[in-house]
Amino acid sequence: MRNIAIVEDEDGAAQVLTDYIHQYAAQSGQEFRVSRFHNGEAFLQQYQCVYAVVFMDIQMPQRDGMETAVALRQRDRNVSLVFITNLVQYALKGYEVDAVSFLVKPVSYYDFVLKFRKALDIYCMNEVRSFTVNTPGGLCRISTDKLMYVEIMNHRLFYHMVDDVIERTGVLSGVEEELREFGFLRCNKCYLVNPKFIVKVKGCAVQVGDHTLKISRPRRSAFLAELANWYAGAGGGG
Repeated sequence: MRNIAIVEDEDGAAQVLTDYIHQYAAQSGQEFRVSRFHNGEAFLQQYQCVYAVVFMDIQMPQRDGMETAVALRQRDRNVSLVFITNLVQYALKGYEVDAVSFLVKPVSYYDFVLKFRKALDIYCMNEVRSFTVNTPGGLCRISTDKLMYVEIMNHRLFYHMVDDVIERTGVLSGVEEELREFGFLRCNKCYLVNPKFIVKVKGCAVQVGDHTLKISRPRRSAFLAELANWYAGAGGGG
């Protein structure tokens, strides 16, 4: 069963989406649990990393949908986000927070099904490549498709994402065990790197995205062998 959230201040609009979800469930044979929130504040206060899709109205009182989405992405980078709006120009801003699509009111069932299927497909693809970490702000779900490398410094872990850095306490050995199935490689005692983002290796340095990290001399041979295995498909797990 997939959990779906509707963040919508208008009762009528929320009911339309709820009915559409139940109709789609009956037609597809899938099961969904729908939770409705009247505003962004209530949604964020009760948020848990359990949702597959969030339908978010952009124009809401107190905290609008865009502000709510920014806060949401700090906790959950895997959930599929679909914006609901009256004006297309507002919806286009949604791509700044990785919205997978948007629906324009009044929402037709045909358009809803197209966008809902897309949101579910994207979530399912990301789900197997994501993991959850405990941060000062609460649980945060991270997609390995956007995690370039993990760094430890002064007993703090830094998850360097494509578009952000997430910080928490911990030890790198524990993270290494957790990320081994996703193919992450240790290049020295301070870094775990995602081979998907490796641009080049030269001497005792590896370029990960725009970042140049050191490869320790004791680790260099093993690191290159593991990287070669990953490229060959033998060690790229996940």
